[in-house]
Amino acid sequence: MIKKTLFFENPCYLSKKNNQLIVNFPDKEKDTRSIPIEDIGMIIAESHRITFTNSLIAALMENNAAIVSCDSFHMPYGLMLPMASHHAFTEKMYAQLESSEPLRKNMWQQTIIAKIKNQETVLYNSGVNTENMKYWASQVKSGDPDNYEARAAAYYWDNIFGEQSSFKRHRYGKYPNNLLNYGYAILRAIVARSLVGSGLFTALGIHHKNKYNPYCLADDIMEPYRPFVDIIVLQIMQQYGETEELTTELKAKLLSVATVDIIIEKQKSPLMVGVQRTTASVRKCFDGDLRKIIYPELTDLQ
Repeated sequence: MIKKTLFFENPCYLSKKNNQLIVNFPDKEKDTRSIPIEDIGMIIAESHRITFTNSLIAALMENNAAIVSCDSFHMPYGLMLPMASHHAFTEKMYAQLESSEPLRKNMWQQTIIAKIKNQETVLYNSGVNTENMKYWASQVKSGDPDNYEARAAAYYWDNIFGEQSSFKRHRYGKYPNNLLNYGYAILRAIVARSLVGSGLFTALGIHHKNKYNPYCLADDIMEPYRPFVDIIVLQIMQQYGETEELTTELKAKLLSVATVDIIIEKQKSPLMVGVQRTTASVRKCFDGDLRKIIYPELTDLQ
């Protein structure tokens, strides 16, 4: 079942009653609302005047829901996840810790190939020549020692918004970096939540290694999913033109990445469901039960 993503941009008091999330507003003219906790996958808390009761937080964690808090610029900044939501978490963690370097390099190879292929499809749908992207995807070796990911990324960002756009992908860069940042932060939370649900430890990546980053594995596994955010950003740009302000309407469109249809193993499913299949396959790779990560494949029609 697809879980709901809840977005709160106004002050409110969130509590729990009878396994329901209860929303009370300071403005008495707004009616109290309730949502079954078991239906919630993620909460985006934008206003700094939102209060959570501890019983609600505990219930959300028990149901493997993610809570994303936003900074003073209204951008996703903090992420709260359950410490362990899988019944065999310790066993899975040791399998992850003891995984061999050849296995991790092979998993990274699969990840980069899937990412480049999906980027290639985005460019192809925009009328860009992609023969070099196809070649780079075919040349990726175990661990990507030749860094074809970077070559593909450079070409991708040079062309995705038009040859004359002079766009540079940077976290603090100019528009539409703000849209990409928001979308990727939501995607990262979706992937991290699913990894925890699959019994995996998000800090131990297969490629990303950063002592300051507790979500290295999420940053690895989300790579082939990034183009789905890029497509939404392209649609926003076509519909709204250049806009520095992240309005509620634009945020809603970016949040829709959780429910966008994807093709995974020739079957259509919402992205949040597809991510669960991907992270389950990652766990099976660490367990030695599988050698292939199940990633989505962008089609020419998407």
